[in-house]
Amino acid sequence: MWCKSECCQSSGCDTSKNCLTVEEQKGSPAAKAALDTDGSIEEGAEVADAAAFSTSYFERDNAELSNIKRQGGVENNVPYKFRTGAVYTGQWKNNMRHGFGTQAWADGCSYSGQWKNNEAVGNGRFTHSDGDVYMGQWEKNVAHGLGAYHHSSKTSYRGEWSWDLQDGHGVETWKEGASYRGNYRGGLKDGFGVYRWADGSEYRGAWTDNIIGGVGSYVAKDGRKYRGQWKNSVIDGVGLYTWPGGREYSGRYAADQKHGFGVFSWEDGRKYEGFWQKGKQSGEGRYTTKDGVTKSAVWENGIAVNGPKGSA
Repeated sequence: MWCKSECCQSSGCDTSKNCLTVEEQKGSPAAKAALDTDGSIEEGAEVADAAAFSTSYFERDNAELSNIKRQGGVENNVPYKFRTGAVYTGQWKNNMRHGFGTQAWADGCSYSGQWKNNEAVGNGRFTHSDGDVYMGQWEKNVAHGLGAYHHSSKTSYRGEWSWDLQDGHGVETWKEGASYRGNYRGGLKDGFGVYRWADGSEYRGAWTDNIIGGVGSYVAKDGRKYRGQWKNSVIDGVGLYTWPGGREYSGRYAADQKHGFGVFSWEDGRKYEGFWQKGKQSGEGRYTTKDGVTKSAVWENGIAVNGPKGSA
């Protein structure tokens, strides 16, 4: 059994960051050079260039906000248009966005919610220009606490966040019907989690950095079951595999194949106890017939070189 879907891919749930173009994310050396020691923009530097230096929507208007804080010129619930094209409508305190307000950017993104000292803090809703939405708790302009993120054409996540990344317990669902419920760390599935595929198959167990690894169990839609060790999202280590008809294998695996010592039992009472290589009997082994007669044999590539026949 291997990881057969997007379960081991990054969820890609961003909230307000990384919404810029590649060029915008690079920033602007000219704007950086124009910043003086107190953080203000020297005369002659373009405000739009300074906005491009930031990788967060909330930081695009920092230079102008600093001027507003010193000079004033804003009123509660009166729309204020920044030189970048963004418009804020809401409450102010000490010439800073504070209380409830909505800011809409020129490209269609918007944030509506609570503010504190010019930062998104508390509860709020951020809507991307492509329709993706995050609704939940904020701290210092990023998702932090409990919240839900909905990709309009991909996936949804509900759960805990830490500094703009999924972190803690959460539930992620995919459009085609798959779901994951469990722990996250730094934006990745990490710890104990349950992944259900759209066809009804399920993995329940350990994850590390978005990859199935450690001890876990898998149940396929046709009734096959495995419980044991995993590595890189495939069966690897010691485990027990059972089939609906009564066949059973208990032993070692390597890269999703029987490899090492293991015991395979058939539904009619036959049994093989011995060594395996790349999924086939290989080396010394002991074979028991359905009548209970046991014989030793040497196997190569799943075939008994001398002794009884009966490959798994």
